Amino acid sequence: MTTTLLVIQHVDREGPDLIGTLAIERGMTIKILRPNRGDTLPDPSTCPNTIALVLGGPMGVNDRHRSNLTWLQNELDWLVEWHRQRKPVIGICLGAQLLAVAAGGTVEPLQVGEPPQPLREVGIGAIHWVIDPNDDPWLRGLHVSEPVLHWHGDRIRLPVEASLLGSSLHCPEQLFRIGDHAAGVQCHWEVSAESLKRWIAEDQDYVVGALGRDGPALLKQQWTTIGATLERRGRIAMGQILTDLTNQFNTENKTFL
Repeated sequence: MTTTLLVIQHVDREGPDLIGTLAIERGMTIKILRPNRGDTLPDPSTCPNTIALVLGGPMGVNDRHRSNLTWLQNELDWLVEWHRQRKPVIGICLGAQLLAVAAGGTVEPLQVGEPPQPLREVGIGAIHWVIDPNDDPWLRGLHVSEPVLHWHGDRIRLPVEASLLGSSLHCPEQLFRIGDHAAGVQCHWEVSAESLKRWIAEDQDYVVGALGRDGPALLKQQWTTIGATLERRGRIAMGQILTDLTNQFNTENKTFL
């Protein structure tokens, strides 16, 4: 049976991008739903051989109580059930935050310093693994520290059942696992060069607020210097996560033979 990548997208500029390419290379079917446009999320019990990919967006998990974001609360309720059924899921940025809350964690503004001050973690920076990457099927072949794209102002407080895999200097919760079915990725390994150009153009105020007036130019220069490396390393990491989650279906199907 063909595996489906069920993409939950929240804003035009943040699509599946590299992860979608990896899925197509693996012969997967891609289905994109937009809850913010009124798309109905499917009953998890009717989604065999399906991996959910919950993407990012400018809204925050804690904004879900606003009158114009009732769809976000509905999406969280759906993800609670998806997680309860232990169905495979990858959460990216906002998606990682939704996944953590669905599993019993919380999300709060990212703060640093003493006294604590709000921080937007934006731009290319390193993450490091809190385990030996060679001991984990998601991280094999990666260096002890890897450059990634950051684009957020919140941090996750992990649920009890989560295992932390990677952190950055300012935000401890960058990559985590829940059980054997759920991956939370706060950073952006999925972004291509063309997508980043659109992000910078459409979210310029956010970049300037984080990096200053020269922030957009700085971010473009960073990507020119190291973007190709980020894409290559992203293919390794996200490809291994996809493979590991897909292998669960093969194991499940064998039990019925």
